[in-house]
Amino acid sequence: MQPLYSEQQEMLAATVREFAAKELAPRAAEVDEKEQFPWEQFKGLAELGLTGLTVDEAHGGSGGDYRDMMVVQEEVGAACGTTSTVLITHVSLGSQTINQFGTTEQKDRWLPSLATGEKIAAFALTEPQTGSDALGLSTTIVEDGDDYILNGTKLFCTNGGVADVFTIFCNADRSAGYRGISVIVVEKGTPGFTVNPQHGKMGMRGCETAELVFDNCRVPKSNLLGEPGGGYTIALKILDSSRIMIAAQCLGLAKGALEAALSYARQRKAFGSVIGKKQAIQFMLADMAIELDAARLLTFRAASLYDAGLPHSKEAAMAKVYASEASGRIATKALQIHGGVGYFKPSVVERIYRDQRVTEIYEGTSEIQRLVISRDLLGDLPD
Repeated sequence: MQPLYSEQQEMLAATVREFAAKELAPRAAEVDEKEQFPWEQFKGLAELGLTGLTVDEAHGGSGGDYRDMMVVQEEVGAACGTTSTVLITHVSLGSQTINQFGTTEQKDRWLPSLATGEKIAAFALTEPQTGSDALGLSTTIVEDGDDYILNGTKLFCTNGGVADVFTIFCNADRSAGYRGISVIVVEKGTPGFTVNPQHGKMGMRGCETAELVFDNCRVPKSNLLGEPGGGYTIALKILDSSRIMIAAQCLGLAKGALEAALSYARQRKAFGSVIGKKQAIQFMLADMAIELDAARLLTFRAASLYDAGLPHSKEAAMAKVYASEASGRIATKALQIHGGVGYFKPSVVERIYRDQRVTEIYEGTSEIQRLVISRDLLGDLPD
């Protein structure tokens, strides 16, 4: 039986693990406490070529596939949830939307600076009145000569406070339903475009989440990605693939929690011996390891299908819902093993416990994932 990862991927994991141990883990608590964007950490990822991973080499990217990115996200997520979210948003959402659906001219214009980390990408879909109904959009786009005029508001835009390049989903024709959705690139500093930082998140606190406001914002027609009305298909495809990376992030969070629990169980003494000798603790650790491995296998399958160009929507949803919920259970057990120590800062498991919670919400809630899975299983049903 072949090992899960190739020799090259094992080497990639080792490189990122070393970087994460030196540069991410020691700063993770400060990033969380101060709601501080991880600038130096992002620069370090860029120097390793990771901000351009999965992006076409012809347009300045590092190449590689989603299994490579899965390896990276697990190691980054184990050290710092915020940095993992920043990287996912930059690569798997913002950059990949341009990489997959942009013209050659658009790719040449934006991807090289994004791939090197010189600029940062964001992806804006959610609005004040939309959440799981992500495509019930109120942000409008209207033709005006050689430009489009945007009006509306986006919420919870990850990287929004620092991004240079935004992919914005908007509505050109509400009467057309999903066929009225388009996606356009808006650059930082465009007149009529305002970014308002949103603070106070429970976890992933350094991601610079923001509200985006468009007030008669004029954008060239050349910034439109794909065909007019093609935004619905683009959004579904990008979300399907990005869910694989959220699952990989959850592997990292779970791995970080398990490693912290193992370390504590080997050192903490109670009732005359280290708690790792207690069967109750051993069983919790065993369950944590089982769930982490099961989540990793589901995620690897989804990434492999994507890399092979095969249908992967159901499998990506399965990986995302299982990995996110399993990471929650693993974080809960890790905190329980730590007892009162785990409930207080600067405990690693206290931060992971908070960071993990949003993974069951963003990129489609667990309920939405179950809808995707069940609809695929049932197929077309009679009335």
